[in-house]
Amino acid sequence: MSMTMDRQEKRLTGWHVLAMLIGFFGFIFAVNGAMIYFAIGSFPGTVTDSSYRDSQRFNAEIAAARAQAERGWKVATHTERSADGHAVVRIEARDAAGKPLTGIAFKATLQRPTDRREDRVVALGAVPGREGVFQGLTEGVAAGQWHLVVEGDGPQGRLFLSENRLVLN
Repeated sequence: MSMTMDRQEKRLTGWHVLAMLIGFFGFIFAVNGAMIYFAIGSFPGTVTDSSYRDSQRFNAEIAAARAQAERGWKVATHTERSADGHAVVRIEARDAAGKPLTGIAFKATLQRPTDRREDRVVALGAVPGREGVFQGLTEGVAAGQWHLVVEGDGPQGRLFLSENRLVLN
């Protein structure tokens, strides 16, 4: 007696191939759509409004940086963040001879690299009894990476500029 197994062959038809192609590319389009949605939602915007205008000021920025280096000022910054989101920015500014800097208005900006909407401007005031020490407080500062931009303005305009990346816990 002979036993034969009746097995029906599964055939790959054109409709099966079409369904697989539609499923594959549908999945790719869905993933791309999700990535586009999250990219647009998290894009912090532009760094500058006009790169052409900024390029025209490039030589002036280089000259200002050279003048700043020639002054030989030493400006030390210290930034602390508390658990409730308050951040204290303190700077100590001294001239080339080590004397405290006075007559300069300092301001600091905490810039979030990932979202310009989270930038915080910190007004720095002179600390009473400590010449050359300036301090300011801001709130709503999340933990993570930040750029600290410190500017010092005198009667002639900006005399000092420093940009540093820091991590606040």
